[in-house]
Amino acid sequence: MTALSYMPGFGNDFETESLPGALPQGQNSPQRCAYGLYAEQLSGSPFTAPRGINERSWLYRIRPSVKHSGRFTPVTREHWKTAPKLDDHELPIGQLRWNPTPIPSDAVNFIDSIRTMTTAGDVHGQAGMAAHVYAFNQDMDDDYFFNADGEMLLVPDQGDLRIFTEMGIIEIEPSEICIIPRGMMFKVAALDGQARGYICENYGAKFSLPDRGPIGANCLANPRDFKTPVAAFEEKESPCCLHVKWCGKFYETRLGHSPLDVVAWHGNYAPYKYDLRTFSPVGAILFDHPDPSIFTVLTAPSGEEGTANVDFVIFPPRWLVAEHSFRPPWYHRNIMSEFMGLIYGQYDAKEEGFTPGGMSLHNMMLAHGPDTMGFNKASTVELKPQRLENTMAFMFETRFPQHLTRFAAELDTLQQNYADCWSGLKKRFNGTPEGDWSE
Repeated sequence: MTALSYMPGFGNDFETESLPGALPQGQNSPQRCAYGLYAEQLSGSPFTAPRGINERSWLYRIRPSVKHSGRFTPVTREHWKTAPKLDDHELPIGQLRWNPTPIPSDAVNFIDSIRTMTTAGDVHGQAGMAAHVYAFNQDMDDDYFFNADGEMLLVPDQGDLRIFTEMGIIEIEPSEICIIPRGMMFKVAALDGQARGYICENYGAKFSLPDRGPIGANCLANPRDFKTPVAAFEEKESPCCLHVKWCGKFYETRLGHSPLDVVAWHGNYAPYKYDLRTFSPVGAILFDHPDPSIFTVLTAPSGEEGTANVDFVIFPPRWLVAEHSFRPPWYHRNIMSEFMGLIYGQYDAKEEGFTPGGMSLHNMMLAHGPDTMGFNKASTVELKPQRLENTMAFMFETRFPQHLTRFAAELDTLQQNYADCWSGLKKRFNGTPEGDWSE
């Protein structure tokens, strides 16, 4: 990847200019901006939101955004679904898992490649989320997009991405993520010619850092490791197309120029990237296994304290040292719904069948946990300090039930025998304290 410049910090007030003197000093909206630019505010929260959560940035651009849209034309994207609309399909409830999504053989760009796996909540009430996959092999050279329905969390598992936003350029590789705020225009290119990954479309309150509570001031995702791009603009005077998602419907408008024309900006409503390998895990150092919430990178809160609209959780490389304890995630049923993906390596609770680029869905109150091989191994292995290497799994976890799309229900990659991974769990109760551990 090319060497780009970024500004560190989460939720900071930044200022950046790609031409000297383009950013006004001491005021936001001068009578005449330098270079003949237009001043424009982009608000990600109501004007009267409390100062600590008020989101806005001032942009200084070649043309105002009113010039970046003409008459909108409705278009159809049959595979990108939005809650609360539900798809009809014949698949009953259950624990589900899919093999990786194949890269298409025909030319397709990032936006056209998006396929929805699950939807949850209601976009009209700005609550809930959707889980998507993407797999593409063509750059968005003259196509641009913005999503009025929510912010987008991009999680690549194959191929590096170059994301050119209104406010600068971000490049990410597998094990890095990117957040694109609601309403921000951008385009995506595959630096390796093709790319695949996952998307969480967050309809609700924006992602923020979780409170650490008694952990204190450090560890988990530290604010300094989040990177926001410096200003960069594209001065292109040729036919372009802007695609828009609004309340679950899609539109496009034709332009004679690029909308990525912000020469300078300041504020705290901006895209950013984060390297998951900088996450500092905190865990049990004597016995037992803490709740998976200890691995939360970002959380989008709901109106109910402690109950997330959506959490982004990872399971990175780490040491396991718990004594006389079952170390993998335990068996459980959960009021939250979990969409899981694997970026690389092996997930410690699944010995077989869960591969990079694959995904699973464990909906609210449907039991899940280690497969038979994982349980047997963890129950009999010598409990010496163990470092989990070469692993990076994640979850999109939400308070809402995740409804499966027809696309997901009918995918050829759906593992029809996934539930069989628990079929070998034998009855070990025999009336004695030792139980039956014979094979």
